[in-house]
Amino acid sequence: MRTTLTLDDDLATALKERARRADQPFKQVVNDTLRRGLSPALAEAAEPRYAVTPHGSGFRPGVDPLRLNQLNDSLEAADLAGPPPL
Repeated sequence: MRTTLTLDDDLATALKERARRADQPFKQVVNDTLRRGLSPALAEAAEPRYAVTPHGSGFRPGVDPLRLNQLNDSLEAADLAGPPPL
């Protein structure tokens, strides 16, 4: 079917570049791109689901969350003091 389609400049440029890289006619690249965009089954199949495995969190035994600023201050002071002289 022949039809007239007005494309934004950036889309036309991207499609022309894709056609050039794939060594395919512009018309075929436009049709393939529209097919992929309109077909939810193909779009979902292309991107596998990403599963996140939750893990427990928290401080290790012996770490007092109320004293973390003191620990940070101690580490900063040690870093500023530099390595011990040899």
